[in-house]
Amino acid sequence: MLIVLCAHFIVAIFAPALFSRFGRAAFYLLAAVPGASFAWLLAQYGAVYSDSAPGPTLDIAWIPALGLDLTFRMDQLSWLMSLLVLGIGALVLAYCARYFKSDDAGLGGFGAQLLAFAGVMFGLVTADNLILLFVFWELTTVLSYLLIGYARTRIAARRAALQALVVTTLGGLAMLVGLIMVGEGAGTYSLSGILAKAPELVAAGGTPGVVLDIGVALVLVGAVTKSALLPFHFWLPGAMAAPTPVSAYLHAAAMVKAGIYLVARLAPGFSDTAYWQVLLTVLGLATMVLGGWRALRQHDLKLILAYGTVSQLGFLTVVVGLGSREAAMAGMSMVLAHALFKAALFLVVGIIDHQSGTRDIRELSGVFRSAPKLGVVALAGAASMAGLPPLAGFVAKESVFSAFEANARYGPAGPAIGALVLGVMVLGSILTFAYSARFLWGGFARKPGLPVTAFHPVGWLFLGAPALLSFLTVVLGLFPALMEAWISPYSARFPADGPHGLHLALWHGFTLPLALSAVVVAGGVGLFLARGRFEALQAKVPPVLDLERGYRQSVVALDMVAIWVTGRTQRGSLFFYLSVILATAIASVGAVLVLTGPNWAAHSYVVDAGSPFQVVAGAAIVAGAVAAARADKRFMAVLMVSVTGYGVAMIFALQGAPDLALTQMLVETIVLVAFVLAMRSLPAGLRERTGGGRKVVRILLGVGFGAVMVVVGIVAMGSRIATPVSLALPKLAYEGGGGLNVVNVTLVDIRAWDTFGEISVLAVAATGVASLIFVRGRGQRLARAETVATGSIGRIGGPGRVPSPVARLAKRFAVVPANPWLVAGRTLAPEQRSIIFEVVTRLVFHSIIVLSIYLLLAGHNGTGGGFAGGLVAGLALAIRYLAGGRFELAEATRVSAGTLLGLGLAAAALTGIVPLFLGGQVFQSAILSFGLPVFGHVKFVTSTLFDIGVYLVVVGLVIDVLRSLGSEIDQHEEDGMGAITLIEDDEPLEVVR
Repeated sequence: MLIVLCAHFIVAIFAPALFSRFGRAAFYLLAAVPGASFAWLLAQYGAVYSDSAPGPTLDIAWIPALGLDLTFRMDQLSWLMSLLVLGIGALVLAYCARYFKSDDAGLGGFGAQLLAFAGVMFGLVTADNLILLFVFWELTTVLSYLLIGYARTRIAARRAALQALVVTTLGGLAMLVGLIMVGEGAGTYSLSGILAKAPELVAAGGTPGVVLDIGVALVLVGAVTKSALLPFHFWLPGAMAAPTPVSAYLHAAAMVKAGIYLVARLAPGFSDTAYWQVLLTVLGLATMVLGGWRALRQHDLKLILAYGTVSQLGFLTVVVGLGSREAAMAGMSMVLAHALFKAALFLVVGIIDHQSGTRDIRELSGVFRSAPKLGVVALAGAASMAGLPPLAGFVAKESVFSAFEANARYGPAGPAIGALVLGVMVLGSILTFAYSARFLWGGFARKPGLPVTAFHPVGWLFLGAPALLSFLTVVLGLFPALMEAWISPYSARFPADGPHGLHLALWHGFTLPLALSAVVVAGGVGLFLARGRFEALQAKVPPVLDLERGYRQSVVALDMVAIWVTGRTQRGSLFFYLSVILATAIASVGAVLVLTGPNWAAHSYVVDAGSPFQVVAGAAIVAGAVAAARADKRFMAVLMVSVTGYGVAMIFALQGAPDLALTQMLVETIVLVAFVLAMRSLPAGLRERTGGGRKVVRILLGVGFGAVMVVVGIVAMGSRIATPVSLALPKLAYEGGGGLNVVNVTLVDIRAWDTFGEISVLAVAATGVASLIFVRGRGQRLARAETVATGSIGRIGGPGRVPSPVARLAKRFAVVPANPWLVAGRTLAPEQRSIIFEVVTRLVFHSIIVLSIYLLLAGHNGTGGGFAGGLVAGLALAIRYLAGGRFELAEATRVSAGTLLGLGLAAAALTGIVPLFLGGQVFQSAILSFGLPVFGHVKFVTSTLFDIGVYLVVVGLVIDVLRSLGSEIDQHEEDGMGAITLIEDDEPLEVVR
């Protein structure tokens, strides 16, 4: 199972490269992944359905203290859902190869997201840990947001994607609370373990029983939102802004089935909890009727199917959640049938739209005659949706009627409520038949007064996926025993309502379910024939409760509240912001110190300086802080702040922490360079200091906050009651991490998760800086020096741009015709050059790069590491930029910052994933000892690869800063120069514009 999961994610990573090489045909390569996984799934049938042994399982310890393990289990229910996830996923991906055009934008990202979604859904239905299940649950939310919003330039697509994200995330948060309540109440987060304890948990009374009831209800809220039940149904029709393959997969076979799966998974243990039946039955029946009603008002084929899906999701929820053996059999057969015919019909709509250019039934006419093969495929799917024999939809619907007949007779709710529920389901089925007929008539019939719709021929490669799904609908209808064999082990977990049980069959004789089916057909046909009058009736009935409008009004109200709060708190005054922050900190922390009184005073811990040099460093820090506060120039203020940072680095060094000292010094230097570059766009002088009362407030806040933090430090140092964990770190670092540098080994091994999160934050920060500065794409390379020489480009952009005045001036003063290593002679005017700086740069650049690599490799046993090495390499690049300008930076950074950031994160992530394939844990290091002819004995620890990822991320961050605050500002300044006058011998020589 782990290989199936990883295969989806790994191939998804390389999907953009495949599309750039093969075009839309790369969809076939992507389809091979779920296709091969589907073949593997079929091979697991014997193991899953064996009576002598449990199905395949996988258990990887991850965070045992939090009850979070990577636990996967393939039982009969997971196997059934995986059939849909992998099988239909493969067909939809193959269908995409004909649906999209080769020149459609963003296919690489779309294909990657769709493939990753298939992998995430497989993980969701096989996860056996509540928290792991929630992780996959939320990943489906994120990926669906990206897939729905594929057409990023369309406001409707972006709005629909955001709406789906907000609604399903809201339900997901409620679900998370419920999962934690259930897991804590059960004493385990193992899903199978919780279900095994379910009878005991449900029987418990008092507070534990109430907590369980509420927890299960909150979990059901998550299922209701994901499966688009009232009152959250409106996000699903809006999501039809997505490409049709997304609708066929996410909104028919996969994502919306996640909620149904969760109900089916929990039903054997928790269908008798307090709120289960009321919540699912009421919301399910109301959704079924409302969805069918609204489907009959639509003129877009896709919206007919969308509201039909809403209706049938309500139908499925009621059946699967009933909690009887008969309902379990009927519900899962309907899940299979619905996935087949609804996915097929969505794909048919995609073909109609692709070949004719419209989905509006008021414009379509005569399509069946133009595309008879497509019409037959649609006829099979629509007939199954309507519940006509001999199709799977008929078998499933008859079994549903049989299950609810048994429930009405023998169920705990009694015959009156049972009959009412059955009657509402029949009404919903009549609406289903009517909108199925509306779909078939609207899409394929010849309509009087309308010309025959022009329709391009449909090839078998395009038609193959929906044709196969419709064919399977026919096969399962003719041979329902196949479905029954798949479902029986799952349905056996429930108690039976009736004495005779339920078997799937095409013919049960003349029974009440058959009579109800006849009523459905008669009512559906009558409703379809009277569609004109029914539409007129619908037009007269005002919407009682427009929940989508309520959602939009809520969003608008939230925006208004946010604007009101922002206007009163975000005043643009740094004094106000800092005053609130510091005053809050002083008040809260000071109150705790005052209330605890003598308790903290007795545990105060103060040490002397230990060295006169520390006194000097402390004095320098104080002097720098005071000077920064009194400086009237920006540069002087920044320089004085850096003095305080270098003073802290000196204290680290004197305290025997060379790694901290080195890192502090390098960070301070990089920050100083960034500040200086940014200040070029700001006035040199600072505004006059605030006087009067505000000055007093500033002094009080500054002194008060400093005093409180000093007291907190003294108290914290003297309040320890447990043995410091740091005492065990040297042994852990050497024996477990294979290194002598405790700091570095802690970062890349012992606390690798923390470091991975930190470098992820660095990548996000770099992206944020770039997004604030760049007006062009980040992937575009900087203009290089030879473009100035040829005059083809003078600014960062495409060929044909007119060179800027500075670029043409630099070309005039170029002194070297060839391309030198340091290109300042060709790109900078003489008055902007420093020959000494250029010579020094030539001498030290390569040495600094070698030093950075040394720090990277030596950091495991000595001072250094990937972070320090990356900062040193970044300083080397900063020196080249300062010596040669933006063109020199382009020469020095042939690889973009985004690429380096991505490679660094990928390298770090792989060091965490690879150990899983070798039987280890996430981020577990291996110590390798071997001999080499020249180097002799070599001891290599695999966490060094993680350190290399850190190195690349840091270098990418520095390049982004240099490019954003250096090259981009240079470019803007050049563009702002309208003309430059060249002077020679005190006489104007030429005006360059």
